[in-house]
Amino acid sequence: IYGYFATRDGLVTTLINDVATDLADALDAAWEATSADDPATRIRGWANAFRNWSLANPQGFRLIFGDPVPGYLAPEGGPAPDAVRRICTGLSALAATAWPHARHLYEGSEFDWSDFDPGLLDDVRSAFPELPPAAVALSLRIRGHLHGLVSLEIYGHMRTMTLNPDKLFNEELTQLLRALALTPQS
Repeated sequence: IYGYFATRDGLVTTLINDVATDLADALDAAWEATSADDPATRIRGWANAFRNWSLANPQGFRLIFGDPVPGYLAPEGGPAPDAVRRICTGLSALAATAWPHARHLYEGSEFDWSDFDPGLLDDVRSAFPELPPAAVALSLRIRGHLHGLVSLEIYGHMRTMTLNPDKLFNEELTQLLRALALTPQS
């Protein structure tokens, strides 16, 4: 397989790009499959797609979200800039979807644009120019909720804590939606 790539880093870059693109495709499909008129269902669908993809592709999850590959030097801009941008935009879209309902919960927020990485802001502000800094923070909190439980599950830490990780994840989503002042339409 190394004969197809000039360097090991070229192989790793291709793998990361392919895996991240596959995840971005799954997340985009979940987003498109839900109605913009039902933000709670849209967020739940995206979150479930993230978890389902991750559980079906644990090695891929570890490759893009786990420890860096020893000695790997990513190309400038990262190994999968388009896919990462799509995933980041998807997370920001979750916050943008929730923001009209949750805005009142963040009145008096002390977040400022200087609290965030300029590269993140370039992506978020170009896709969602109306979002304030508190909504960017919200997108990172949503990521923390989703990524945290999924990471524990992928790395095998949930097996010793719960016999029903599905139930725990679904309850976490329900509580997250409540914290965002969202309820699904029936």
